[in-house]
Amino acid sequence: MAEKIKIEIVTPDALVLSAEVDEVTASGTEGEFGVLPGHYHMLSSLKVGAVNYKDGAVVRHIALGGGYAEVGPEKVTILAETAEFAEDIDVDRANKALAAAEELLKTLSMEEAGYEECLLSIEKAQTRIEIAAKQ
Repeated sequence: MAEKIKIEIVTPDALVLSAEVDEVTASGTEGEFGVLPGHYHMLSSLKVGAVNYKDGAVVRHIALGGGYAEVGPEKVTILAETAEFAEDIDVDRANKALAAAEELLKTLSMEEAGYEECLLSIEKAQTRIEIAAKQ
């Protein structure tokens, strides 16, 4: 069995990460899951949340804006709407986005167009703030 597993994270804009790591965890829509080298094949949709990977004693954190993961024994491929390393997150911008979305939400009823999108914006901003705190 391999000692490392390759992880690739791809967004519509770029290849965000390509690395050999010891372990990967991600926020699937059905719950968080972990992947080690030799993992069985699986597919999962990903919710707005974190992808973490461990290489030796180093753990890195990435904020994802949702997407899909394809897992195999030697490789994890993540196709994400957005992906941002914890150290690259602009916390001030995330806080402003959160405040703006929360203010907008106060003006919308659950039946209005834009309500679900507003909730998603809040979730993305909160995730970015939480992930940034882990750097």
